Amino acid sequence: MRYDLQIIASWIEPGSRVLDLGCGEGELLSFLKREKRVKGTGIESSEAKVTKCIEKGVQVLQGDITEEVHDYPDNSFDYVILSQTLQQVLEPDILIKELLRVGKKIIVSFPNFSYWSIRLQILFFGYAPKNRQLPYEWYNTPNIRIITIKDFRRFVKETGCVVIKEVDINTHNDDLQGNIISFLPNLRATYGIFLVSRINSTPSHPSL
Repeated sequence: MRYDLQIIASWIEPGSRVLDLGCGEGELLSFLKREKRVKGTGIESSEAKVTKCIEKGVQVLQGDITEEVHDYPDNSFDYVILSQTLQQVLEPDILIKELLRVGKKIIVSFPNFSYWSIRLQILFFGYAPKNRQLPYEWYNTPNIRIITIKDFRRFVKETGCVVIKEVDINTHNDDLQGNIISFLPNLRATYGIFLVSRINSTPSHPSL
């Protein structure tokens, strides 16, 4: 399982109700169902990936995450997961508020556009940057948002929410392994992972 998903899984309490948006082939939900006995549901737009979810025994709905979440009542889930999908969402502010309505807590991860090698590519070459986390050309990328770790921290504050946990990471070996970045993460981390809640709580560490 991807390194960022391993961290996300470690934050989920056993027996929780979990909604995974853009759940892919259901790898995370399958793990959580098996290891933590969660009551999990996924939403995925790709028919092929939905089929893989069903083969794993994962409950999944095929559809657009920004539309399907409106059908859930308030506090339907303990956790809503949005893993490496936020940068592809047309109206992320509206979606985040909706997720905090249907879920008590949300977990968001995304590639950090402020990573040092991305900065250098723009500075020295002047082209839209590419790396392992952002492998597309500007004209065929599914990513429509540029997000940095510092951007998301500020966004959470402006939304009236709080970061309960934050882990910033680098990954390698096809994202299956990695390490946690605590010093200058906005410069040195390839991914940010956040646990966010409406409930006022003390952040796990001060902003860097």
